[in-house]
Amino acid sequence: MVDWSSQQELILDSTVFLKFMHALSGLYFWEFVTSLDFEWGFFTGKKRFHYPAVFYFLNRYCLLFTMIGILIALDTTTEINCQSLYTFNQIMGQSASGLASINLSIRTMALWSHHRWIVIPIVVIILGHWSLILQGVLVKASWVEGQGCIVTGSNNTILAATFIYSMCFDLIILLLSMYKLVIGVKGGRSQLMTLLFKDGLVYFIIAFLSNLLATVFIMLNLNAIMSVIFNVPAAIFSTIVACRAVRRLTNFSTKGPEVFSSATGHSFRVAHPATTAASIGINPGMPGRGTIRHKSELSNGVHVQMQTFTVADEDHMSDYNSEGDTTKTKIADPEMGDAEISAEFKRPPY
Repeated sequence: MVDWSSQQELILDSTVFLKFMHALSGLYFWEFVTSLDFEWGFFTGKKRFHYPAVFYFLNRYCLLFTMIGILIALDTTTEINCQSLYTFNQIMGQSASGLASINLSIRTMALWSHHRWIVIPIVVIILGHWSLILQGVLVKASWVEGQGCIVTGSNNTILAATFIYSMCFDLIILLLSMYKLVIGVKGGRSQLMTLLFKDGLVYFIIAFLSNLLATVFIMLNLNAIMSVIFNVPAAIFSTIVACRAVRRLTNFSTKGPEVFSSATGHSFRVAHPATTAASIGINPGMPGRGTIRHKSELSNGVHVQMQTFTVADEDHMSDYNSEGDTTKTKIADPEMGDAEISAEFKRPPY
């Protein structure tokens, strides 16, 4: 039987904690650097900046500063104020977990067309989550000569409550999204809806398991080090999958035609075709402009729809596509069958 409170065990756990944190830091730094091109798109103007991107950037950089702070605490050989540093790491790390949940909840609110009966409860849940995150000093640390900063205690009750709250929050977000993407769809799912379904499910599984593991060790309360050893992995994995989901949605582009069945027949959608002036019949009398008028034909229960669009001057109608290029034709997004997804959501606000 292992004596988790013995000095020998504490030294061993400290060594494991040190190596584990370095490995996790390397993982997150690699993830951060390999996705910097997404940020660069905003700085160069290739991507339009919208308010949800604020939570994306806060999520990434809060965790980045947390990992830097952890490495300083573990590797410094000069005496520092360990308590202040660990308090900073704790608040920033838990903030990263909270922001990861916010990033996914924004998608869910947009999916429900920002309906007030969905938005208000989610906002209340978010406020409750942050009331736990900002509780104050939950981890105690002190400087030990020859060893550096050592975790000496933690408030396991609040830590466990925070992680359990996160799991319940993520479950609610998943259920709301799944209802809208699966049960609430009367026709076939589009490629965008399939992407949202998969990303939401993957996020929930990874975040739930990582938070569950952290909660189990907090509740076991083996010793001060083992109680918090899995808190950092929970924040890292939640942040990685949440930020990847944001990037995948922002860079999403539909490939090929899509057909949706409905109660009145079928809707046929061609997404982002290679359009030329000749193929859409530009009126020679109106240089640089041409339209296709809306027309529908009902025959044998099949309903074919063609959306109206306009080709205009390069300076006024250029649009950014998923590859980072500018195109000279802007085609309005058609409706996605009978799925009631708002236009704001179809153009991701990131």
